[in-house]
Amino acid sequence: MSWLHLVILSPFLLAFVVPLLYRKFQRIHTGWFVLPLPLVLFIYFTQYISGVSKGETYLHSMKWIPSLGINFDAYVDGLGLLFSLLITGIGTLVILYSIYYLSKTKEALHSFYVYLLLFMGSMLGVVLSDNLMNLYSFWELTSLSSFLLIGYWYKREKSQYGALKSMLITVFGGLSLLAGIVLLYVMTGTFSIREIISNVDVVTSSHLFIPALVLILLGAFTKSAQFPFHIWLPDAMEAPTPVSAYLHSATMVKAGIYLLARLSPVFAISATWFFVISIVGLITLFWGSFSAVKQQDLKGILAFSTISQLGMIMSLIGVGSAAIHYDFLDDNIYLVALTAAVFHLINHATFKGSLFMVVGIVDHETGTRDIRKLGGLMSFMPVTFTMAIIGGFSMAGLPPFNGFLSKEMFFTGMVNVTKMDMYSMQTWGILLPITAWVGSIFTFVYSMILVFKTFTGKYQPEKLEKKPHEAPVGMLISPVILASLVVIFGFAPNLLESILIEPTMASIAPSLLAEGKEYQVHIKFWHGFTPELFMTLGVITFGILLFMTLQKWSKIYTRFPSSLTLNNGYNYGIKGMEKGSTRIMKTLMTGFIRDYLLIIFTFIGILILVTLFSQNAFAIDLKDTVSIGVYEAILAVVMVAATITTLLAKSRLTAIISLGVVGYTLSLFFVLFRAPDLALTQLVIETVSVSLFLLCFYYLPEFRKRKVRVKFQLPNLLVALLVGTTVTLLGISANSTKLFESISHYFIENSYEKAGGENMVNVILVDFRGFDTLFEITVLCIAALAIYGMIRLRLTKEEEE
Repeated sequence: MSWLHLVILSPFLLAFVVPLLYRKFQRIHTGWFVLPLPLVLFIYFTQYISGVSKGETYLHSMKWIPSLGINFDAYVDGLGLLFSLLITGIGTLVILYSIYYLSKTKEALHSFYVYLLLFMGSMLGVVLSDNLMNLYSFWELTSLSSFLLIGYWYKREKSQYGALKSMLITVFGGLSLLAGIVLLYVMTGTFSIREIISNVDVVTSSHLFIPALVLILLGAFTKSAQFPFHIWLPDAMEAPTPVSAYLHSATMVKAGIYLLARLSPVFAISATWFFVISIVGLITLFWGSFSAVKQQDLKGILAFSTISQLGMIMSLIGVGSAAIHYDFLDDNIYLVALTAAVFHLINHATFKGSLFMVVGIVDHETGTRDIRKLGGLMSFMPVTFTMAIIGGFSMAGLPPFNGFLSKEMFFTGMVNVTKMDMYSMQTWGILLPITAWVGSIFTFVYSMILVFKTFTGKYQPEKLEKKPHEAPVGMLISPVILASLVVIFGFAPNLLESILIEPTMASIAPSLLAEGKEYQVHIKFWHGFTPELFMTLGVITFGILLFMTLQKWSKIYTRFPSSLTLNNGYNYGIKGMEKGSTRIMKTLMTGFIRDYLLIIFTFIGILILVTLFSQNAFAIDLKDTVSIGVYEAILAVVMVAATITTLLAKSRLTAIISLGVVGYTLSLFFVLFRAPDLALTQLVIETVSVSLFLLCFYYLPEFRKRKVRVKFQLPNLLVALLVGTTVTLLGISANSTKLFESISHYFIENSYEKAGGENMVNVILVDFRGFDTLFEITVLCIAALAIYGMIRLRLTKEEEE
């Protein structure tokens, strides 16, 4: 195990210790014990910057299930490093913020930090895994840990609802992702992402390419809250604000973006990839920004803002995939979209993280997030207001903040789409920049609402639960750092170009780089009087106009039918499934074992028969069969007759003797088949069994000679015929199908050599499958003890009577 593996696992290891620290040091806020870990991890990952910026990558392998090609392969390249720095860097600031946000006396801090550490480790596992199965395991752990974080205040009904909603939608996407991963494995024979990328020709030429693409997109869209799966994200805001800042600015919701960026080298050549991601991303951008304007809750605005911003990044990845179709690098005008996606990924983490913390401060110090009750807080909270200005203006795309630069590049990428000479984009491509532009106008409007409705206007103390005041210094540190980064990256984007953006570009689009070549990214404020500049001016102009006239036109939101919403569809779907499952349970779960057996046997029989014949797996091969002798036929008849006699016997003695005949006849079969050891074993077992029955005979109750009239049950007959037919056909087919060499040769050759036994059956039972035999004996012993206990209990009860 390498240091990198330990780094990924370290949050999980610390999570085991946190409850002990919480109990041992209750006077100290548990967050102080957790804080050093992400800080150390952030410093650890910075040591990779030098090498990764030079094009180096790092792979550390550890075997997990090598027979299935599943290994714990940790891989660091530009993309993985960028996300690792975001996860640990933002994680450090969030934990510092949470120390002042969450009370050590009122909150279950041990649970909170355990969940947070589980999530942090899971995210590191996702972004640093080279093996897809490994990635999927951590992917689902993020769903589980985010479910726990969102439902942290589990006594609140809204928290329960939000946690369940996020869990159902993201896990559905996770299962789709798993199916896509399996299809990729079927196409390439490997789970390694690097090897799959090296076999991209095999993948693109396969008929499973599109199904795998669609399934993986479902996984990414659900995780990154893309339309129409975005409905879980607003309800996830019931989580504590530090969780919202972490999950929705830098980590969970960007896992889908990471996945698409990571697999772009495999799928980006497809037109389906280009269209689906671009269109879904732009629809999400528009709908998220449009919906954010009507929200009254500050976290609600940020929730739809996140949806909108994620749609923007997603559309950039889709549009940027066009760069793969043009193999020239220096004047590839579509690369700007990928560059903007990477740059805005960083920018969004900084300004959205600070804004979430600002909203948390407002809620913490006033007791409300309702903008109808807020206003005039600027004079009470000047530092918070300054951070809100920086974060809000950056989100709106205003200079000189980093959001302005990435927003300009976003417009450039969308305008370039209209110049494409494929997919009929010269005709229909104009819709993309128009949608992007309209969505950006609403982005500007909700950013202004967030800032000015909260901090300017009329102060309404009668509507506030607390008298507002500035937050404590400790709570301000994290948002101040993030707001400072917003300004720094705005004025000096070149700080990021060579160390993070260019290596990440090399990970997303490696096919465009010749050996020894590097991406050259140049981000600048002024690029002349270009269409994107005029688009920005239009956004500001119309944005101000819409913001100033908000009261007049916001009534259009009431025109939408409230019943025809995706949330209502989800709620009705959940209720329908609950009703359906209740009906099924009442129908199937009758409380009678015979009914359960009928269902199980019917299902298994149909499943086996359908599979057997749909796959052409049924076969009859009589070439190795031998003729049936007279003795064998007689013994078979005797066995069948004895079995029937056992069932129809009217006395126990007759039944026991008939049962013994069955066993002794079977031992004769073993003699005829030249298996004397088995025959002897069978004889001993039958003798002991019959003797025990006879010994117990005295204690058995009287045989009740009463006639019980049993009705003819047609379903029972049909199920019995189905099971008998299935087993018979399966047995015939299994006997006729020889897919592998018989294992008997192995035992013949090795029984004496490796186990020193001449009796092969005994060697198999005792040596080759000794543990199986031991466990079987253990199970029988436990069953015997249980039966003995029941008998003793019954005797005691009878004695009492």
